[in-house]
Amino acid sequence: MNIVARGRGAVLAAGLSLVVISVGGGCGVYSASSGRVDDSLQRIAITYLENMTAEPDLGVEMSERITEAVQLDNTLKVVDESDADTILTGKVMRYQLRELAARQDLTVTEYQVQIAVALTLTRRATGETIFENKRFTGTGNYLLNDTSVTEEDARSEAATEIVRDILAQVVEDW
Repeated sequence: MNIVARGRGAVLAAGLSLVVISVGGGCGVYSASSGRVDDSLQRIAITYLENMTAEPDLGVEMSERITEAVQLDNTLKVVDESDADTILTGKVMRYQLRELAARQDLTVTEYQVQIAVALTLTRRATGETIFENKRFTGTGNYLLNDTSVTEEDARSEAATEIVRDILAQVVEDW
């Protein structure tokens, strides 16, 4: 019985250690660190994206999502262009509904929303381009006969994917 109790204790201790390492180690991955960005690039202006699609207000929506994500990350400060170190500009290039699945009678059952943007990040003081016309794409899927996920939900999923990638590029990869 002692061996069994000791074995259970060892398993419990090992499991607890794994949880502590997982939880403690995972915190740093997602936290913002102001040390990642050059001090001369701490303030960013995010302009409204030009909407090249037929979807109303998609440029405004994407601009607002990018701004919100940068503010929540808290590594950079979003400011007016006149106070900015860098300026993010761009266009929403594509909004497309793509057929993903169909029944035997060729009736579509699943669609994929695809959104693509092209962005340019420029140093305001010098005009130097940090990146130019960099494309970011996102996708989201929905089923026609499933009301729990709509085209709007799929659009939001695609936009979230794009914003995550933009944030990684703007904040972490310079």
